[in-house]
Amino acid sequence: MTDPLGAAPGGAGTDALGAVAPHGNDEPVAPLVALPSAPTALSPTRLRSWQVVLGIVFLLAAATASVVVGPAGLPAAAVLEEIASRIVPWHLHPGLSATGAVVVWQLRLPRVTLGVLVGAMLSLAGASYQGVFANPLADPYLLGVASGAGLGATVAVVDAAQLQHLPFDPVPVAAFLGAAVAVAATLALGRSRRAASAPVPLLLAGVAVGSFFTAVQTFLQQRNAPDLEVVYSWILGGLATAGWSQVLMILPYVGVSAAVLLSTRRLLDALSVGDDESTAIGVRAARVRLIVILAATLGTAAAVAVSGLIGFVGIIVPHAVRLVFGPSYRRILPLAILFGGGFLVLADLLARVVLSPAEIPLGVVTAALGAPFFLVVLRQSRRSF
Repeated sequence: MTDPLGAAPGGAGTDALGAVAPHGNDEPVAPLVALPSAPTALSPTRLRSWQVVLGIVFLLAAATASVVVGPAGLPAAAVLEEIASRIVPWHLHPGLSATGAVVVWQLRLPRVTLGVLVGAMLSLAGASYQGVFANPLADPYLLGVASGAGLGATVAVVDAAQLQHLPFDPVPVAAFLGAAVAVAATLALGRSRRAASAPVPLLLAGVAVGSFFTAVQTFLQQRNAPDLEVVYSWILGGLATAGWSQVLMILPYVGVSAAVLLSTRRLLDALSVGDDESTAIGVRAARVRLIVILAATLGTAAAVAVSGLIGFVGIIVPHAVRLVFGPSYRRILPLAILFGGGFLVLADLLARVVLSPAEIPLGVVTAALGAPFFLVVLRQSRRSF
């Protein structure tokens, strides 16, 4: 019997998966872009408690800043008293009026919570993709999630008159389905007998599917010019319409996806030394890659369905974590959740306050922060050739 995540019996123990040095005579297929050096027996791989505490502190600080700061001008101390009055078991006098309480509980808190979920999911998915494809420039949209979600949302906006009788908002549902269909098409087209050692066909299939879906989306936009503003508003991403219903909508998908991806962190350390070497120690690279792709797609599709297309989060955060805490995915994946959630919450805070009372699209803020970082990563990657 084999491990459901791909480790065959007789291989190295799980504690050694993150500390395997390359061996064997076969040259593994080179990735599109080289990753930083894989973890070895001499590099630390275990997640330390202080690292988790640091991530939690960063996340809580970002969430607190986002809750107390806003165009409504609510006193920070009063906001914190209002929250504490409903959390602590002893009686505290609420610090806000009824209107202020509505702003905190129905506007700011669900927005912060949704930002944490979306940021954590995009960061975790990006880190996982970088692991299975050995490509530091991989992000959650690599296999067509973005183009599929964009096409689905565009169809829902264009056909809004025919869908208005539905008891739910059709745009998130259509975006989720579009993302799922795009990745399914990528997997079908990129399937190869050598998929375990040559993921390049899968990446090329993702490019082809993404281009096709984007072309169809552009055609629909051209034929329905009055709906362009709504479509572009969704594509640029944002959390302005966040509510508790959206939080509850994506929470199960994000939870399941995160649990599966975290369970593969030792196997990703094994894959980082190459498919041939990982196969030699009993790790089924093709199976691990498929599990990661499916889990990351599930969570990413749910995230973009409610937030739109927010770019660069899946590149910035995993690489920042890798640079600070090391290359082991035993550290990168858990810490990407904490720092990814905090990063997106801070980016959303900037989007709200820079041009207050107007808002900058969240995707614009993350792109402005991510583009320079992307160039730094690309420059470092080119040095490794």
